Amino acid sequence: MDWDDLRIFLAVARSESLSGAGKRLGLDPATVGRRIARLEEGAGTVLFTKSPQGYALTEEGARLHPFAEAAEAAAAGASEALQRSEGAGGLTGQIRLGAPDGCANYLLPPVLAEIARANPGLEVQVVALPRVFNLSKREADMAIGVSRPQAGRLTVQKLTDYHLSLAAHPDYLAGAPPLRDLADLGAHRMVGYIADMIFDKELDYLGELGVAVVPLASNSVPVQLQLLRAGAGVGVVHDFALAAAPELVRVLPGAFRLTRAFWLIRHEGDARSARLTRFADALAMGIRREVQRLEAFS
Repeated sequence: MDWDDLRIFLAVARSESLSGAGKRLGLDPATVGRRIARLEEGAGTVLFTKSPQGYALTEEGARLHPFAEAAEAAAAGASEALQRSEGAGGLTGQIRLGAPDGCANYLLPPVLAEIARANPGLEVQVVALPRVFNLSKREADMAIGVSRPQAGRLTVQKLTDYHLSLAAHPDYLAGAPPLRDLADLGAHRMVGYIADMIFDKELDYLGELGVAVVPLASNSVPVQLQLLRAGAGVGVVHDFALAAAPELVRVLPGAFRLTRAFWLIRHEGDARSARLTRFADALAMGIRREVQRLEAFS
């Protein structure tokens, strides 16, 4: 059983489809299917069951999976060792980073620009989606989350605390009812998340305030910020994003300010990767510095 067969096996297991695996590998689905059939024939067992939902690991496939991941980690380690022996000082190759869209829009660009300048051979892909990433399916090499995961074969590193405040445009406040304390929020048009699309309890800011109705809602942090900039209402804003919207003003700063944290989440097996660890360290330092800079500015 060679590594190339295991590489295709892992792609199908993570994508749960031949087409998804083909996209990952740069192969057409028919070729992937033939390679899986050949692998199963050589192993003398069925590794996947096919259903309308896709390809799922059989009991035998699930037993093979951790060994295939170990082979993947060994192959990556060998590549890194060769790069070091050739005197490559900078990071190279591709790293895919998942992040919530607020972090991806307002923090990551300057941080990643600095990392890219120091490592011209590195390719970084940012997947900015308002949801939790599935690292076991290799949707990303690592992900930034807003809460610490409690299960899974993962390593977790706290990146930094950050803060959020209520904010609004002065034009909205000028024509709205008085806003003297948190109880007055009930008379205001609120901007926030779509309730059934809140993917992490840490994002239920308005729920903590007892706000039941959100007339203007989006699952996107940048859309919420743009609504506030347009004078649509009152909403909860990341303090680090206020630098991008200097026309907004904090509302009830003495009565409301939240503290949350960003966490860097990696697959457990990747802890042995010196390349990913170097990138994670540079990312953590950059994000901490950028949050401090932007919160001081705002």
